[in-house]
Amino acid sequence: MSDYETLLNAASQLPTPEKVQFIEALWESVPTASAPLSDEWLTEIKRRSKEFDAGGITTVPWETVRNEALRRVGIDVVD
Repeated sequence: MSDYETLLNAASQLPTPEKVQFIEALWESVPTASAPLSDEWLTEIKRRSKEFDAGGITTVPWETVRNEALRRVGIDVVD
C-alpha cells in the first residue's frame, strides 16, 4: 500500500469533525503558487468579476458558507 493510500485510509476513519480539521490543515499547507489557469477559467473569472463590479452579485461571507457546510455534514457550529 502506498503512503497516499495509507494516509487516505487513516483519514477516512476519522470522525467527521476531525476530517474537516484535517482537510483544513492540509489545505493550509498547499503553496499559494499554482499552475496557470486555463483560458476557460480566466474567461469565467473575468465574467464573474464584471458581474460583481456591476453590483449584480450578492456575496456571502466565508464564515457563513463554512458554517453551513459544516452543519450539512452534521457538525454543530456556534455562531
